[in-house]
Amino acid sequence: MQNQCTPHGDDMATPSLQEWKQLYDAAREFQKLECWNWMWDSDVFGVQNPETDEIGYCCVMGMLGQHFALGAYLGSEVLVGYLRIQSGERLPHPDFLFTQKLLMASFEDREILHKQDLRIIKDLGLTCRGRNSWPLFRSYLPGYVPWFLTSDEAVYLTLALNQAIDVCLRFKDDPELLNGTAENQYLVRVLEKEEKKWVDTWAIPRPVEKQSVTVRVDENRLRKIKKIPVRRHTVWEIDYFYSPEAVRDKKERPWYPCIILWVDRYTRVIPHIYLARPTEFASEFVEQFLNVFERFEILPQEIVVEKKEIFRLLKPIASQLGTTVKKVRKLSVMEEVKADLSTFHGM
Repeated sequence: MQNQCTPHGDDMATPSLQEWKQLYDAAREFQKLECWNWMWDSDVFGVQNPETDEIGYCCVMGMLGQHFALGAYLGSEVLVGYLRIQSGERLPHPDFLFTQKLLMASFEDREILHKQDLRIIKDLGLTCRGRNSWPLFRSYLPGYVPWFLTSDEAVYLTLALNQAIDVCLRFKDDPELLNGTAENQYLVRVLEKEEKKWVDTWAIPRPVEKQSVTVRVDENRLRKIKKIPVRRHTVWEIDYFYSPEAVRDKKERPWYPCIILWVDRYTRVIPHIYLARPTEFASEFVEQFLNVFERFEILPQEIVVEKKEIFRLLKPIASQLGTTVKKVRKLSVMEEVKADLSTFHGM
């Protein structure tokens, strides 16, 4: 767990003391149940956010006695990733762990908490004693350091904890509670706004749509680059991975840079390396892709990638430039270069 947190920037609404109180009250009630004694983290149920209609897929952690928490995975795509982890499936690449989107209420030792967490607990007049008894709330977003909650996140996590209490107590008496009548069906708690009461519904998560990211490129620029001769027998491997070291700024949430790396397959020369922001990854990737050709005045005969998102991003541009992009299962030279970089930089 990251422990170098500072408050949100001015553009992010922090929870009021009353919202913190409601969240801590819900967390302490949830903690008292110790429902991890009868629920596994594979017992998943949903809680719909009344404000956004987004479903957080919740699981209780702690059966193994190591990490006690409630996690709310936000959206179908994140649920799919979580289930893949649960099934023991080999993840496509380590960066998958940097792409989680969830809210978590966990119960930790005091030394894990940041001074801001302790200040809120003190302001609320709460007392916590012993191991795994201190509530800790964090927001996880793709490419960012686990962080303090915004007001909206605190309100939703409070609802999720309260509904988890309801579901967990009923599950204790009825272990079949979460078994739907159809495959891939989940019990979801939904607020009926007119009657102002929570009810059970059954839902099949929305299919995960493949997002096609397109970046507009200046046609005149492409025409100039196309005049660069293609160098035969030149193959570049291109990949990206997240840096384990976060970039920190007092005004914003710390983020993990995406390291974009070019490697010449035959010479092992690194033509270019670039650190991109996760929120601007696609546009910066394409910009650097074109910059390399302009700077070195080289168009490789072939570009080889491993990740589908890179292939979809670069193929339309490469086809206009007269070079090809090929997707392969493994970039053998790239992996060796990454290992060397990790050793050199202590990554």
